[in-house]
Amino acid sequence: MALNIEQMISPVVKSLPPSGIRKFFDLIAGCPDVISLGVGEPDFSTPLSMRIASIEALHRGETSYTSNKGTPELREELSKTLFAQHGIHYDPEEEILVTIGASEAVDLALRALICPGDEVIIVEPAYVSYTPCTILAGGKPVFIRTKAENDFKLMPEELEAAITSKTKLLIMAYPNNPTGAIMTREELQPIAEIIAKHNILVLSDEIYSEMTYGQKHTSIIELPDMREHTILVSGFSKAFAMTGWRIGYAAAPAQILGAMTKIHQYTILCAPIMAQQAALEGLRNGAREVENMVQQYNFRRQFVYSRLLDMGLECFEPKGAFYIFPSIANTGFSSEAFAEMLLEEERVAVVPGEAFGASGKGHIRISYANSFDNLKEAMNRMERFIRRHQLKTMAN
Repeated sequence: MALNIEQMISPVVKSLPPSGIRKFFDLIAGCPDVISLGVGEPDFSTPLSMRIASIEALHRGETSYTSNKGTPELREELSKTLFAQHGIHYDPEEEILVTIGASEAVDLALRALICPGDEVIIVEPAYVSYTPCTILAGGKPVFIRTKAENDFKLMPEELEAAITSKTKLLIMAYPNNPTGAIMTREELQPIAEIIAKHNILVLSDEIYSEMTYGQKHTSIIELPDMREHTILVSGFSKAFAMTGWRIGYAAAPAQILGAMTKIHQYTILCAPIMAQQAALEGLRNGAREVENMVQQYNFRRQFVYSRLLDMGLECFEPKGAFYIFPSIANTGFSSEAFAEMLLEEERVAVVPGEAFGASGKGHIRISYANSFDNLKEAMNRMERFIRRHQLKTMAN
């Protein structure tokens, strides 16, 4: 009897949809004339000093395993950086884990904490991995759909209403992918009070923390009692333009961090030593390079925001990350149709808002992590696309 491979695959895995981002990424593969504003990847190279640090480590023959948690030097530098940024100390030996990108840290936290049937509140629109990783860990996703009229911020009353006796964890990400929203200290305060009152945990994904415009990022760990309630996840992919190096980290209370490290030991062992050496150099000497990149992102942000408004699209002004999330509802197209037609007719790739959850309906995500020339041409093409279909509608 022939083996039925289909029956061998986990029903849970079969039920997961493919990434909405990767779908459009695959569509443009091999199309050199497409301007891609879809993938969240810096268009800069990793700063030179960081590349040199990695190369020099290779020349020294540093190609072995490191401690499961990461090199002591990198964890010590991460501890210093977190204290300098937030005034909160994490023990580099017991409370910091270096991971394969921030995505591994998210997965580890969920697998370490979630039991079958536990509810995980996910603030939408949200990064595409949160829901599948929750399901794979045996948890039940519960969604809070933030709104443009609230600047895509998490409202205290929405969080309070979503919590039940089965709630164990809240996942939120500010600065946010895909909206570019941020939350201030004053806005985080009532959220922190609810978390403490109900004695739940929060996974705070702060991978875009260096990318805020006009005001400094506030982490929820800075608020009273939140250090003990929080798994802080971040990394080097975005701010240091290190997406391909796959280097991230988690900071959390020792018991949680220890549980995450157990899984990491058996599945990953450790992050690559050459990537860790580059990250260490970035923390020590890369601040100016990061600042220069953020200044350029800010210029592009202002340009794209202005052009989208000129096209007649309703658009929340992003205050962080390198994304903008305009509504395309007034075009009459669904997000999926808009993105597919824009790609086909004008060779511009954007991501449909539904890729980030149901609350993304009627929106598209645009990444302005691209050259100014490409952004200018892409906006011209998008405006031409919108005007052409407006004329078709009027003619009908």
